[in-house]
Amino acid sequence: MTPFHGLKRFFRTPKGYLLIVLVLLAAIAAAHAGVRHVAPGVVAAVVAAMLVDIAIVRVARGVWFFPSGALLSGLIVALILSAAEPWYVPAITAALAVVSKYLLRTKQGHIFNPAALALVAAYFLFATGQDWWGALPNLPTPFVLVLLATGLFVADRVNKLPMVLIFTGCYFLVFAAYAYAGDPARVAEIFRVPDVNATLFFALFMLTDPPTSPTRYRDQAVFALIAALVSFAVYSLFGGVYYLLAGLLVGNLWEMWRRMTARSRAPRRSPDRSRPVRVMPARIQGEAGNNRRA
Repeated sequence: MTPFHGLKRFFRTPKGYLLIVLVLLAAIAAAHAGVRHVAPGVVAAVVAAMLVDIAIVRVARGVWFFPSGALLSGLIVALILSAAEPWYVPAITAALAVVSKYLLRTKQGHIFNPAALALVAAYFLFATGQDWWGALPNLPTPFVLVLLATGLFVADRVNKLPMVLIFTGCYFLVFAAYAYAGDPARVAEIFRVPDVNATLFFALFMLTDPPTSPTRYRDQAVFALIAALVSFAVYSLFGGVYYLLAGLLVGNLWEMWRRMTARSRAPRRSPDRSRPVRVMPARIQGEAGNNRRA
């Protein structure tokens, strides 16, 4: 297979679709915010993530590979962190995302969404800001349609549309109920830009991460409800900028528990006794017995 055909096949995979969409969103947002303003963080995050992933795999397995997962994690980190952060902050955050995949894992794979875990860690380490500039919050309202169209395309390709719809429905419904029964001013920003853009970006591109989210629709519904309710609880109790990410991480924990319990309950495969037993002719059996006695 030629490199061209390999690259063509990659861009037909979920990772390939996601990479195209994220690069498109980054280009649109950067054109408005200024390439010189956002480029240092994007380059630092992507390069750091890829180099760390290459180094870990080279040392552990002795092979070279293209770290597509690290590329996506670094890009997501850069699109969420404030572009005003020094270049080393997105670099360290992206490196933490990659390292977490190898340190926090089970036999079924890594437990947490790497970018989400690293962003929460960076908040406590560096008091980072998260403006989700890759979700196009600073552009005119019609650009939300670009975010929706590209995000729904990716979610459909990974068969996670039910999870996206259930999460967004539950999320906004719970906040609306709180506003109706409690203090509307406290949650008003949830329904405005940039928080709406951040929620859509989160639901479409992070919640749907195939390695850390369920595939069956019933499990997707539970996962989405957990993420939405925990996000609301963290926001109402602590008000931290990481409330969406916290909901996802708790959902990741539930998904890990579900996979482990499902694996432990799965019946062990017994030998197939339905196949007919072949009996050797008496002459061959006698020869075999003579050979054993010889």
